[in-house]
Amino acid sequence: MPRPSLDDACTKIIATVGPACDSIHQLEELIEAGVDVFRINTAHGNREQHEVIVSRIREASTKSGFPVGILLDLAGPKIRLGQLHHDPLVCEEGMKITFVTEATDQPRELTSTYERLIEELQPGDRVMLADGTVSLRVEQVQADRAECIVTGGGSVRSRQGINLPGVQLSVPALLERDVENAIWAARNQIDFISLSFVRSPDDVRQLKGLLHSHDSNALVIAKIEKPEALEHLEDIVDNADGIMVARGDLGVEIDVAKTPVAQKRIIQVCREKMKPVIVATQMLESMHTSTRPTRAEASDVANAILDGADACMLSGETAIGDHPALAVTMMSRIMKCTEQEMMRDHNRNHQLSYRVHPITSAVTQAATHVAETIEAKLIVIATRSGNTAWVNSQSRSLIPTVGASESQATLRRMNLLWGIKPLASEHLEDTSRFIDQMCRWGHEHTDLQQNDHIVFVTGTGVVDKAHNLMVVHTVE
Repeated sequence: MPRPSLDDACTKIIATVGPACDSIHQLEELIEAGVDVFRINTAHGNREQHEVIVSRIREASTKSGFPVGILLDLAGPKIRLGQLHHDPLVCEEGMKITFVTEATDQPRELTSTYERLIEELQPGDRVMLADGTVSLRVEQVQADRAECIVTGGGSVRSRQGINLPGVQLSVPALLERDVENAIWAARNQIDFISLSFVRSPDDVRQLKGLLHSHDSNALVIAKIEKPEALEHLEDIVDNADGIMVARGDLGVEIDVAKTPVAQKRIIQVCREKMKPVIVATQMLESMHTSTRPTRAEASDVANAILDGADACMLSGETAIGDHPALAVTMMSRIMKCTEQEMMRDHNRNHQLSYRVHPITSAVTQAATHVAETIEAKLIVIATRSGNTAWVNSQSRSLIPTVGASESQATLRRMNLLWGIKPLASEHLEDTSRFIDQMCRWGHEHTDLQQNDHIVFVTGTGVVDKAHNLMVVHTVE
């Protein structure tokens, strides 16, 4: 069955593109397996490679007939180790490690990509290497060196990440390369742009201002991976278009035992403020090499969905893993099984949304209530911007819902909205032809029968002089 299909999971799947899945054929395969949005990580590769990937994604999207979205992930101020003299370096507990400003031939003297690292460290600070697998404590700081002791041993390699829990850094959220990548994304009509290491709402506003100055309507996704972001969570959610729970760095920056609670809190705030939220990092980590996930990983995906996540993201599983399509298929299976359980205990959310006119929000929610009351077979949201579909997705209605639009950009953005199946239509202003098209689609893709009901909701501006129009259509 071609996509969009009512067999698709309601929770959306984001897959990172990398060497394991970067051909047009492989991208098509992932779309068929259930990918809604492809992520390009600017921490890897160069501009020319990113341009090739965008071109291939769009060709795969055209071939598959599905308007897959593209998310560009800005690297942000990720601090990394320099080139190690001995690679890898085994760090044993109690060993002395020194950060220096200039590379030397001493194996235990390390450099960093952040020039101001040493001057911003203080005795007692914690330094975490390689996603937290190695931990250090700063013992002494001088002008050109910071001496540390290993408190948690392990192995590190060149260019691996450095995390500094609790250290106040002066580095901005948007580096020069991020600005250049954001401008490039605006010129290439990228759908979503995620900002790494957000610390305050000002970081989000800065990126939005940059994009608006280049006439971009890309949605800004703020990645929550710093303690400062948790302190300003509500303001960040208010200013962003969506949120990503970036558990990799978050689990290093805060106590790993607090990460699950932080994830639940972030999702809850997003639900309250009606913003889409993505859960990311190590969701099916074992599928880098295995054809099956662990039971804990399957539970992790399911719990993210039960908490209210709109999307789950695959990183290395698709970018460099041995089984990219299998990982997507498995994630889709877990999602669908979890959503079936949700049907048994479905609580509707009737909050209004700031994104649309209050009347639009109220009518959209009322349409969902009507559809559930009369047991409609289908809800159709006609929308130019996607905002009306955005409101509908927050109701978590389990009635199949189509988001119809004549805008390809809107269709791609709706790939981040829970339960919304994007479908292109050129008949939004011709009510009769529009209803006929949706009925034909329903006959082809569902068990729509004579006398079944379809609830139509038209978005603001589709019907002249009306905020919204709700129509209950009985199939002839």
